Amino acid sequence: MFDRDGNQKVDRQEFLVLEEIFGKKTEDDGSSESVSLVSKYLNSEAETFRRQSPQGPPKTTLMTHLFGQKGMDSLDFNTFFKFMDNLQTEVLELEFLHFSKGMPVINEEEFAEILLRYTNAAETDRDEYMQRLRTRIDNGQGITFPEFKDFCQFLNNLDDFSIAMRMYTIANQPIAQSEFMRAVKISTGHDIAPHVVNTVYQIFDKDGDGKLSDKEFIGVMKDRVHRGFRYHLMKYEGWEGWKSCVKHEMKTR
Repeated sequence: MFDRDGNQKVDRQEFLVLEEIFGKKTEDDGSSESVSLVSKYLNSEAETFRRQSPQGPPKTTLMTHLFGQKGMDSLDFNTFFKFMDNLQTEVLELEFLHFSKGMPVINEEEFAEILLRYTNAAETDRDEYMQRLRTRIDNGQGITFPEFKDFCQFLNNLDDFSIAMRMYTIANQPIAQSEFMRAVKISTGHDIAPHVVNTVYQIFDKDGDGKLSDKEFIGVMKDRVHRGFRYHLMKYEGWEGWKSCVKHEMKTR
């Protein structure tokens, strides 16, 4: 979209358009103005943006990494995709190592803690999830980092998966583990280890019927994907708003 000269690459000047657009803020969430700015750029109103000249060295290490010491290199899709994939992998690895303490696996309870740590689930709900897992899985086999990464990559495609889940919801049919794995493969192209799926079911399957509904899983995991960064967009009023604010501040202290 921002490759103006059609050479399948983005230079520093074109990349800075993104910095200008996403740096804009409005009184609301800023989405409407961002769309307006994108439209202006695509309509060749490039003077709308105060774009930095590509002359001179980049001002940040990120720009140096992407466009070279002099800022004259170009960035193609494969290079940027690899950069983003490596960045996400390192973030996930840090999160995994925090719980594994240098070991090659984490146990199922630690996996559940990772999944729930950035959600807005109430403390009582978290306790219920953890207690349910403890009573259903005695001696787990553990979860390796590649298995953890595959599951997190699946969460990045959660919207596509939720469409498949919604088809079952319309028919009032919760899905079994085999159907869950098939829906993941079709909607995201990723395979998830069967024992990881089983762990997810033991966490979120409230009635223990071996099946999962949309409300039992999708809603909680959407919070996990955003890692709590969308909390400021949630609007609460009155007594419930006050309680929610106190709980959030206590969790972040």
